[in-house]
Amino acid sequence: MNYQKALFLLSVANLSQLPPDEGIEVAIVGRSNAGKSSVLNQLTQNKKLARVSKTPGRTQLINLFKLDEHCRLADLPGYGYAKVPPSVKQKWQALLDSYLRSRECLRGLILVMDIRHPLKEFDHLMLDWTSQCDLPVHILLNKSDKLTQSAASKTLREVKEGLKPYENEVTVQIFSATKGKGIKEFREKMDGWFDQ
Repeated sequence: MNYQKALFLLSVANLSQLPPDEGIEVAIVGRSNAGKSSVLNQLTQNKKLARVSKTPGRTQLINLFKLDEHCRLADLPGYGYAKVPPSVKQKWQALLDSYLRSRECLRGLILVMDIRHPLKEFDHLMLDWTSQCDLPVHILLNKSDKLTQSAASKTLREVKEGLKPYENEVTVQIFSATKGKGIKEFREKMDGWFDQ
């Protein structure tokens, strides 16, 4: 898959605005400060694709990016940290929940975590949901450039241990969106989903 060809398709505030439920979609989600936009920009080698903001929680809609005629990336609203009113947060969560539960073309979920703060409450909520729906998840432990190699490896081991209760397919890797570390492994995981 040529991720550099990614083009912004549309933003949706409710499910009725989504494109037809066909082809293959892979969604990316994470806490608002985990570096989700930077991950998307690193994947596509396009710094302007997803807006990176100093204010976490800028993604308030589902943003869809077209890779080719059949394949799309869905950038889901960041959760957990954003400085927004509770009513807005509830609306996002309802949108997220209904998208993840009803979208038939969804093949997998990329869950971005800050390697320094992995497996927070919201991460567990996402993993609980994907386990119920038997949706594969690939976790990116992002911002690994902020840790030493040994500290990053220790966190990776701890996270793997913490994933044991989940019955769906959950894989995890160390990643750095700023340095591009782990990008080959990440792309290979995505290719596997898009090739189904």
